This record gives sequence, C-alpha cells and structure tokens, in this order.
Amino acid sequence: MADTLVAGLDLSLTSTGVALISDTLCITLRRVQSKGSRIDTLDQRWMRLATLTDDVCSAVVSLGVPQLVVVEGPSYHSTGAGTHDRSGFWWLVVDRLAAITDVAEVPPASRTKYLVGKGNASKDEVLAAAVRRYRDVDITCNDVADAVGLAAMGARAMGLPIEKSLPATNAEACKKIAWTGVAA
Repeated sequence: MADTLVAGLDLSLTSTGVALISDTLCITLRRVQSKGSRIDTLDQRWMRLATLTDDVCSAVVSLGVPQLVVVEGPSYHSTGAGTHDRSGFWWLVVDRLAAITDVAEVPPASRTKYLVGKGNASKDEVLAAAVRRYRDVDITCNDVADAVGLAAMGARAMGLPIEKSLPATNAEACKKIAWTGVAA
C-alpha cells in the first residue's frame, strides 16, 4: 500500500471535500456531509461539530497519516448564521490534524489562482478547470474540486507535482504560502 503524501481539505459544515494523494501520485477522494438546523440547541451544534471533526479527520487518515495536510483558509468576508460554527469547526479540525502531521493554510484566492489562473473566479469556473486539468479524477462537485486543487498545491510544494505541466501564472499561487514542514 502506498503512503499518503498529502491531503487537501475544503472544510464545510454541509459538504467537506477531501483529496488524498499517495506517494505514487494516485488521487483518492472523499466527501463528508452533515446536516444541521438553524434552530439546533447549543448541545446539538456542539455534537454536530464534534462528530463532523471526527468524520473529516478519519477520512484524512483513512489511507494513512499524510505527510502534509493543506486546508483552505477561512473566508474572512463571510457572514450569516453559520459563520461562528464554521470557524469553530475549522479550528477543531486544524488542531486535531496539527497534533499528528504538518498543516498548511491556503487562502481561497490562492487555491482559485492555482486552478484557474486568477484569484477571483466563480465556483463553477473552478470546478470546470479542475475537471479539465485532472481528467482521470472523478470530480463531481465544488468541494472535491477545491480539495484536489489544495492537495495538488501541497504535492507541488513538496517537489512532486501531479500535473505534467502548469502555466506559470497558476504555479505562482504556491509561492506566497507558508508551507509547514515543506522546503518550498
């Protein structure tokens, strides 16, 4: 069995995308889904976050502990009822994974630039770019597309790019990332 080189995580309270790249550069996808309600009690919200954290972290290590986890950073301009819970969930996952491996944070605009070539592309443009670039990977939704892009960025930073070629503009997205545990 191949070792897990890098994991990419697009965290969401409803549909988290997980992409795992092995040292043989094989890509495995996972999706962790959850439902909540705006009228959930504090206890219900806490239990949902705890369960979701367990499920996401289990998906990340399902093929072995990765050498690096690349997680999409929070969108600081987001508002709405779930913003506080999303932030708590993000920190729960990062804390749990940082205890066992290196974790790097990639801003949403950098992930978008890596996949599309510009930092302000729509979700559909990102999905289309990921499907075109990674033709052998069954990318079926935005969350998984984002996770594949994040994992690909991590693999590139580790000196093992999964793409045969990548435009220089797209590759620039990796240069401003604080790669933890990686000599990028």
